[in-house]
Amino acid sequence: MNSNKPRILIFSLAYTPFIGGAEIAIQEITKRLDGNFSFDLITCNLDGKQKSQEQIGNVKVYRVESKFFYPWQAFKKSKELQKENNYNLVWGMMAFWAGWVALKFKEKFPQVKYLLTLQSGDSNRFIKTRTWFWSWRYKKIYKKADRIQVISSWLAQRAIKFGYKGRIDVVPNGVAINSKQGAINNKQGEIILTVSRLAKKNDIESLIKSISNLENVVLKIIGEGPERNNLENLVKKLKLENRVKFLGKIKYEDLGKYYSQADVFCRPSLSEGFGNVFIEAMASEVPVVATKVGGIPDFLKDGETGWFCEVKNPQSIAEKIKYILDKKNEQEVQKVVTNAKKMVKEKYTWEIVSKKMKNIFKELIK
Repeated sequence: MNSNKPRILIFSLAYTPFIGGAEIAIQEITKRLDGNFSFDLITCNLDGKQKSQEQIGNVKVYRVESKFFYPWQAFKKSKELQKENNYNLVWGMMAFWAGWVALKFKEKFPQVKYLLTLQSGDSNRFIKTRTWFWSWRYKKIYKKADRIQVISSWLAQRAIKFGYKGRIDVVPNGVAINSKQGAINNKQGEIILTVSRLAKKNDIESLIKSISNLENVVLKIIGEGPERNNLENLVKKLKLENRVKFLGKIKYEDLGKYYSQADVFCRPSLSEGFGNVFIEAMASEVPVVATKVGGIPDFLKDGETGWFCEVKNPQSIAEKIKYILDKKNEQEVQKVVTNAKKMVKEKYTWEIVSKKMKNIFKELIK
């Protein structure tokens, strides 16, 4: 290769147009560090419709064919690329399949520094269920890292729990700062928005049930996942078909207009690594309701930057939404919204995040 820039190899199971927090982080960070590093990424062709190799921004993307065999196929590809590129750093995005490949790479090429990023909001119980039969190996994904970067203090404790004794950097995901647009024409009721993978851990079930306790509101649900059929059946059972709308997957760059329409954002998570969508809502000047779990308390202070509702409690969710929509509380709500956006500007922009990641990369490579 004729580039003199340090080369970083990224492992990430997913990298698609409909992306989550981890993939957004890769996209936004690499875009801002174009002049400093060269990035390659090995991911999986999840739907079989993507190119096996392409350039996306500052990242050269390589896709292997099988999700189930991703660790082995990705490791094989990484050995080929290492011969060509002689990487300075390998970056594992999340401590499961991608972390496993990064570990295998580190064991094969111990001279290459290994950075592990933790983003997953899965509960400790869920992780134990998935890893108990290879827990000895799973722990090594943490222990063998030269450095670990996490997006919340809650995930820092997870790294320690699994035996990591090195340096941990808490660097959250970032957001683009947008101003909420004006009123939406032909709006039928106040809009409650959630952006979420439709999985049990995000408890969209309780949010849907809360709508039965609210008047003149419409719930818009952005996202897909294994719980969609169950949630649609719940909507029918509660006779809320006209008040709950499933919008499916929305491209990241198109989310802004949905935040602009929203009067309240809510996701009553059961566990959460960080919750970038809450920060996105705050940046768009939307009042936020969330549960006090995982990494959420890092940025949400009750009555200061948002409101906490109780876990698995539709009535509590409805009460918080009612409070926000009540015109009597308009001044206080605006104060909270202003505080939240100020906090995002000071701590959670992609420019701030990218500078911190740049320093981590440079310190590991030197």
